[in-house]
Amino acid sequence: MPKYVIEREIPGAGNLTHDQLKAISQTSCNVLNKMGPQIQWVHSYVATDKLYCVYNALNEDMIREHARQGGFPANSIMEVSVIIDPVTAE
Repeated sequence: MPKYVIEREIPGAGNLTHDQLKAISQTSCNVLNKMGPQIQWVHSYVATDKLYCVYNALNEDMIREHARQGGFPANSIMEVSVIIDPVTAE
């Protein structure tokens, strides 16, 4: 299944409380449960004014539908071509 990185512009994201992040996560998981196994949230990185989310999904349209149903932005969606890490250097 293709892997995607989604950039979500959320002003003040880095200042969200644990409870706010929990609520966002619960909303996301509820939508994912309704959409089925063709889309999976791997993890997200919270930065100053953005979230960078990693998802596995059949296609970009599923990512957009998840964002629409969840009520959060998907400002940029990029399909991951290759994953590299320190082992790549060996």
